[in-house]
Amino acid sequence: MMSLSRTAALGLLLAATAAQGQAQTRTLYVGMNGGNMEKTFTQAVFAPFEQKYNVKIAVVPGGSADILAKAQAAKDKPQMHLMFLDDGVMYRAVGMGLCEKQKPNPNLANLLPVAHIKDDLATGVTISVTGLAYNTKVYAEKGWAPPTSWLDLADPKLKGRVVFQSLPSSTFGLHAFLAFNQLKGGTDANVDPGFKAWPSTIGPNVLEYISNSAKISEMAQTGEAALFPYTPTQSTLLKSKGVPVEYVQPKEGAIVLMVAQCVIANNTEPQLAQELAAYLLSPQAQALALENGNYNPTNTKVQVSGTAAAEQARMNGFVKAARAVDWDEINKNRAVWNTRWSRTIER
Repeated sequence: MMSLSRTAALGLLLAATAAQGQAQTRTLYVGMNGGNMEKTFTQAVFAPFEQKYNVKIAVVPGGSADILAKAQAAKDKPQMHLMFLDDGVMYRAVGMGLCEKQKPNPNLANLLPVAHIKDDLATGVTISVTGLAYNTKVYAEKGWAPPTSWLDLADPKLKGRVVFQSLPSSTFGLHAFLAFNQLKGGTDANVDPGFKAWPSTIGPNVLEYISNSAKISEMAQTGEAALFPYTPTQSTLLKSKGVPVEYVQPKEGAIVLMVAQCVIANNTEPQLAQELAAYLLSPQAQALALENGNYNPTNTKVQVSGTAAAEQARMNGFVKAARAVDWDEINKNRAVWNTRWSRTIER
């Protein structure tokens, strides 16, 4: 009997240990951009949450379109728990029913108004703008004054020196096109003026249409890229690597660019995923993202000092002078625009 009791006790102990091990290895999968964003969040931002909840957060890296496709393909049996998407793509994700409404939490009340997407089915995590970046080495060698306007993309002196992100695959490219379209008399619902003006203005200056901005670094270093749509954050990152670029806020205003998060509907860890979403909106998490990766916060209560505070003030100035586009209107027409772009611009 004693032997049996010991065996039973040992069995219970092993079962408890196994259960504890399973609890310790719980993993949340978050889809987001790779590169600097993945590095910043995995090395700095996620750590306090992982420690508090005894959980591992694993990043599924990819561009917004890739992450959306993964979520859509696994809609009936989600493989991810949370996803980060550019705001325009996030509006599409919400429309597809991929997002679960975020539960009330104190951080929601402190977000910028633009960070509330569709009654908090998604929320902005970091906010920036799309403007222009120029190659300081090329401009200095040519004796050119720095660019000041979206219309500089059409300056004849830049023939073969503009690099432009493809409209179907890049928010940067779409933003720049919509800014140009507006200057030609168009709106977010009517892009005919932009399409009609393109072949005789910006079109001849474009050296290459790129599917994403990963090539910018190489093309700026070789001097091929002199001017291109870009963000302050990405420009700062390239500068830190020795690439001769500088961000410029177009005098007509930049375009608001926000990365938003959503809890994926029907995921396997609904409560924990909601807790993570709430944490990522907190002053603590957003301060870590700013200090370690220059990601500007959407929570108005974030307080930092030194270099990070200066960057926050600079970015807030850019955002204040920027325009938010009408994503509902854009997404209604995006497929038609993409086809038109492919047939008439990148043919």
